[in-house]
Amino acid sequence: MTADAPQPRSAVDWPTLTAAAIEAMHSAYAPYSDYPVGAAGLADDGRIVTGCNVENASYPVGLCAECGMVSDLIRSGGGRLTAVTCVDRAGTTILPCGRCRQLLWEHGGPDCLVLTPQGPMTMTALLPLAFGPEHLDPNHPARGTITP
Repeated sequence: MTADAPQPRSAVDWPTLTAAAIEAMHSAYAPYSDYPVGAAGLADDGRIVTGCNVENASYPVGLCAECGMVSDLIRSGGGRLTAVTCVDRAGTTILPCGRCRQLLWEHGGPDCLVLTPQGPMTMTALLPLAFGPEHLDPNHPARGTITP
């Protein structure tokens, strides 16, 4: 399979994960955009963690549902995300924004699966050439120096 193709994963119960995201979406606080979002993730120990978007009057600094989900992951014991899904008000699968893709990379890594309208895809497919913690290591080859 290519990096762009959907990646099947039979171990993920996508209907259960989607139902958890829908439940979380009903708690969203979205008075400005009127666009409630829910997210649910499967942790590497089998826990399901969830989050919803939370807006505020300083509109651009609201929290995406994925932020709440990662907070729930950390709050409930940490670990790594292995699968994630996000839904809108209608329960339709939606894609994480760019900022949240970076967040999912940090807490799930390149093999974390994200349910997309085209099917499950790895984070590598959704965020190619991602920047990760290894790039902060001064000895990592990707860190290099910039030459004029």
